[in-house]
Order: sequence, then structure tokens, then C-alpha cells
Amino acid sequence: MKRILLFIACVLALSACTRNRSYFPKDSDLQPQHVQIIRFDNALMNVSEAAVAQDIRVLYDEYPVFMTLWVEDILGIPSADTAYLEQQLPQFLNDTVFGFKATNAREQEIFADITPLEKSLSQAFTRILWLYPETDIPTLYLFISGFQTPVFFDDDLIGIGADMYLGSDYEYYNRVVYDYQKQTMRPECIPVDVISAFLFRTLPYTSAKSRLLDQMLYRGKIMYLTAQIFDDLPPYEVMGWTKEQWDWCVRNERAIWHLVMDKRDLFKTESLVLTSYLNDGPFTSEISQDAPGRLGIWLGWRIAENYMEHNPSVTLQELMAEPDAQKILEESYYKP
Repeated sequence: MKRILLFIACVLALSACTRNRSYFPKDSDLQPQHVQIIRFDNALMNVSEAAVAQDIRVLYDEYPVFMTLWVEDILGIPSADTAYLEQQLPQFLNDTVFGFKATNAREQEIFADITPLEKSLSQAFTRILWLYPETDIPTLYLFISGFQTPVFFDDDLIGIGADMYLGSDYEYYNRVVYDYQKQTMRPECIPVDVISAFLFRTLPYTSAKSRLLDQMLYRGKIMYLTAQIFDDLPPYEVMGWTKEQWDWCVRNERAIWHLVMDKRDLFKTESLVLTSYLNDGPFTSEISQDAPGRLGIWLGWRIAENYMEHNPSVTLQELMAEPDAQKILEESYYKP
């Protein structure tokens, strides 16, 4: 009995050690990266209705790439059609019907000081470059999207739609999004959204298979890596859930996994099944109306976490480079 208890204690100690281990050196030992966010939002706010044509020319001169992208992708106006842009831009900035004027004012207030945001992203990219030294840090822009997009990419730049992060209680969100989407529409959600989107773009899906298992392991690995980069955040914040949603999944993890296995969903490729497990929504219909959306990604995260606990010699880079989802599942010994 003593030997059995000693063995159990050793297993638990090893599990706790691997679960709490840090994959990164101390921040003071890393080569710091200093991220500076370009304030395109402020530049837009300086546009005067009395001198709109001149101010538009200034924007094109100072931000030739981003201004073109913003006009074409956000306003939906050909960048060469400056006459139409001169008509539409003042309306976009000062409209009261759709709430743009109030939204722009709130954005300027909430993001008056973005030093904490730049600090968080600087630390995150510092860790990413330690993992992947050949990575190029994109140029970051803060902009106003007209409630269209939180984050968008183009080649070597990332745009952050600040008006999509004004707080879950912002009144105009009731007109443009569903209630379940509001959880991540807070300023503090920006670093995780930017970095996870960057990782999805930098570490693309490479498996030739399109089963649920492969999709949820790929996305779960990205979220696991994101959680290591932001190791000071609680996991439910990284997932974009409430603590209650995370706790519900933990309490019901065994039942969730058994249901997935009983239905043989892991090896299905039907789009409806993949959408239910992986896409955002008020719940995961394949499991329960009490299960939060994107439950498949959470399961992938949990499997990746178990895999790393049982394989302490595996690095983060090796985990991300491993395309065989079946191997990760088997060697994770995931049995909640």
C-alpha cells in the first residue's frame, strides 16, 4: 500500500509540475520587442468636414497602404473614387442613425491611452520571437471599422477595429451583434485576439484530413500556445468565455467526451458537425444548449494540454509542428 501511495504521489507531482511549467525563459532574459500601434483612428478623427478633400489627401500621403485598404475593405469604396469618398467619409464619422458619432467619441475616450495594450502585445511578440526567431512582427494599426471587424490582416500588417472593443455593455452593440458575442468585445480582449489570429495565420493548417479530430486539435493547439504566451491570464479569458462557461465544461468534461465518442463525431467531416463544434455561437448544438460555443476547440486544447503533460520533453515548436492528430490524441492519454 505504501508503494502504491508513493507511486500515486509521484504521478500527481509530475502532472502538477508539467501543468505549471513555463516554456519561456524569464522575460528579463529575452530580447525585448517594442510594439508601437499606429493611431489611424486618431488621424480619422482629425478629418474636418470643411476641408474633407484636403484631409483625405493627407491620409493617403501619410498612410498610403492602410488608407487604401481601409477605404476599400471597410467603406467599400474604390480607392480611386475620391469624389464619392468625400461624400461618404463625413457621414461615416458623424452619423447619428447608426451611432457612429457616439461610437467614435467613446472609442477616443476608451483608447486615449494605449500604453497597456502596447505593453501586452510587446511581451507577447517577444515570446513569439523567442519561439520562432524568423518571424516578422507585423505593423499594427488601430482603426474604426463601423462595427464590421475586430481584426484584419494584409501581408505584413494587422488592423485592430477599436470600435469592436468598447465594452460588453455598450448600447449600440445590441443593434449589430448577438448577446453571446459581447463577451469578447472588451478592450482587454484585444491582445489575445490579435495574437491568436496572428498564430493562425503564421502556423497554418497543414493536415490533408478534414475530420473533426484534426480540425479541433489544430485549433486547440493554437489556443494552448496562446495560453502559454499569456500565462498570466485565466484560461477562460484566453478562450473568450466567462468563468461560468469554463467551469461548466470542466464539471461535465467526462460526460462531454463520452458523448462525442458515442456519436463517433471525432471522425466525421460533415460541415454541419464541424460548424457546431468549432464555430462561435450561443451553444454547441451537438452536445447541449448549456455547452458554450466552440466547445470542439476547448476539447482540442485539453487534449493538447494532456499530451504535453505526458510528454514533458516535447517543445512547443514540436507540438505545433506535429500534424498527426491521431498520434497526439493517443499519446495524450486523454480520458476525463
